[in-house]
Amino acid sequence: MLLNSNKSYVFQGLLTGLLLLLAPGLQARDQGYYPVEELLVTGKTVVGEEILYPSTGAAKITVALVTVKPGAPAAFHRHPVPLVAYILEGELSVDYGPKGVRTYRQGDALVEAMDVPHRGMNRGTETVRLLAVYVGAEGLANVELEKTP
Repeated sequence: MLLNSNKSYVFQGLLTGLLLLLAPGLQARDQGYYPVEELLVTGKTVVGEEILYPSTGAAKITVALVTVKPGAPAAFHRHPVPLVAYILEGELSVDYGPKGVRTYRQGDALVEAMDVPHRGMNRGTETVRLLAVYVGAEGLANVELEKTP
């Protein structure tokens, strides 16, 4: 009887462990959720600015694929609206002037600087492709070239 009792405890332990492992998946399926992998959760840009949404105009979301060829010329610019970027291919270096240069690689997600002038440069030999999502408003540009003196 003691042997059967031990087998019962082992079985109950295995069953409980299996249910604990499967519970998150069962719960998500029951509620209709899809697997989600968060790539970025932040309230600040890459240079530490607070993200501010445009306060005028009707909301306008723009989703774009940006292609940067090796050695392509780049101009300093700003974003008057928040820009979320996800690097699909390649390696992009971004010059933030006094804030330094940062390099982003395939799989990196970021909220680009807004008030800090910057320029992206493809210093490699492969084309860079990135997904850009601008959280803007009607009447506002997504990009403004920096005026040079």
